[in-house]
Amino acid sequence: MASSAPRGTAVTASLADARPAPYWLDDPGRPAALPALSGDEHTDLLVVGGGYSGLWTALLAKERDPARDVVLVEGREVGWAASGRNGGFCAASLTHGFANGLARWPGELAELERLGARNLDAIEAAVGRYALDCDFERTGEIDLATEPHQLAELHAAYEEATALGVPGLELLDRDAVRAEVDSPTFLGGVWDRRGVAMLHPAKLVWGLKRACADLGVRIYERTPALGLARSGAAMAVRTPHGRIFARRVALGTNVFPSLVRRVRPYTVPVYDYALMTEPLTAEQLGAIGWRNRQGLADSANRFHYFRLTADHRVLWGGYDAVYPFGGRLSADRDHRPETYRTLAAHFFTCFPQLEGVRFSHTWGGAIDTCTRFAPFFGTAYGGRVAYAAGYTGLGVGATRFGGEVMLDLLAGERTERTAPAMVREKPLPFPPEPAAWAGIALTQWSLARADARGGRRNAWLRTLDRLGLGFDS
Repeated sequence: MASSAPRGTAVTASLADARPAPYWLDDPGRPAALPALSGDEHTDLLVVGGGYSGLWTALLAKERDPARDVVLVEGREVGWAASGRNGGFCAASLTHGFANGLARWPGELAELERLGARNLDAIEAAVGRYALDCDFERTGEIDLATEPHQLAELHAAYEEATALGVPGLELLDRDAVRAEVDSPTFLGGVWDRRGVAMLHPAKLVWGLKRACADLGVRIYERTPALGLARSGAAMAVRTPHGRIFARRVALGTNVFPSLVRRVRPYTVPVYDYALMTEPLTAEQLGAIGWRNRQGLADSANRFHYFRLTADHRVLWGGYDAVYPFGGRLSADRDHRPETYRTLAAHFFTCFPQLEGVRFSHTWGGAIDTCTRFAPFFGTAYGGRVAYAAGYTGLGVGATRFGGEVMLDLLAGERTERTAPAMVREKPLPFPPEPAAWAGIALTQWSLARADARGGRRNAWLRTLDRLGLGFDS
């Protein structure tokens, strides 16, 4: 973002009173945890994981067959991890954006776009049907150019998407985009009017938890799944104080190590960070416009995403993506003061008219990513276990589709959801350490260098492109 940098003292002051906690989860209305499992359970379907992936799967299973007995277990509290601390962008895309989908599945991208749009429509319908009070707003998202080379890239993507029949796209020049949201850094953009909704991510989790319970799903929180094994005609999942015997198992554990060990090399955790401002005054909102409340994201490799909340705060996140050596998850990595300072400085560069605004919350968390940036799916134990993982930050919307796929796979059904190559094929796994750490570090350095050199990708990035890895965000 080309503009003068804010003073260090101003950045420090803006963060002085910020609470180191996810804004969405810092809510007095947060529901109490349900009791842990004690003893043994038997069920038709066991869902492991109490984030979006598991909750959508359990809800859809009951919708498909109300008589099916369903149990869901969560290691801590429903929604405490990525599902309760993300940016609240609920996208239709199943492929981590149009460009990534076009590079990987050009022949079936039109179908994947159709499936994604229908999935987002189904989420909106569920919000209404189950009265999910989650601040759902289908305002769309503007992909922004903040450097000249990004304008050409956005124009090309717009032309390709329009030719493929993707609806609801509007190309914005500098004046048009600044009429929507005013920043001196914005040079243009593409507004996807229907393909993205904004919502309160934790309230969506809590609403899905209630809806599942109302349909008869038995939910056990503070019940980590410790092991998975065959037990006659059933599968047995071991927990600290009991076992669950299930005819079928759906794994929605995402960033956490899969109970199917051979799946683990396909994902790595990457830590992402965000800030939340105090509520903006009417005068401050007027200074930046933003009357249509779209989600926003710039087009850099190290990109920022930002949006308004229902109470007129600005969430500002992204830029740094931190991979821990060995992929080890740790609560110590949920906060990174140096990243908070960087994000705050970038915020005031983007919106200098908001000088003096303070941040109320700072937080981070791990997301699961894979080498193709889009989810992958599969089965194990002779089709009795299904899994979906690798959402790479797009799990707010795509996990519902993943739940549908897992249920189709467990039923042994070939459907329009299981037919695409994206669903049938897996990404390349990550290499073992230290190669994984070195490769990711080199990639991140190369992406930052490309941002600084007008988007020109070096030999390493071009090699990844040829191998079908194509790290681009």
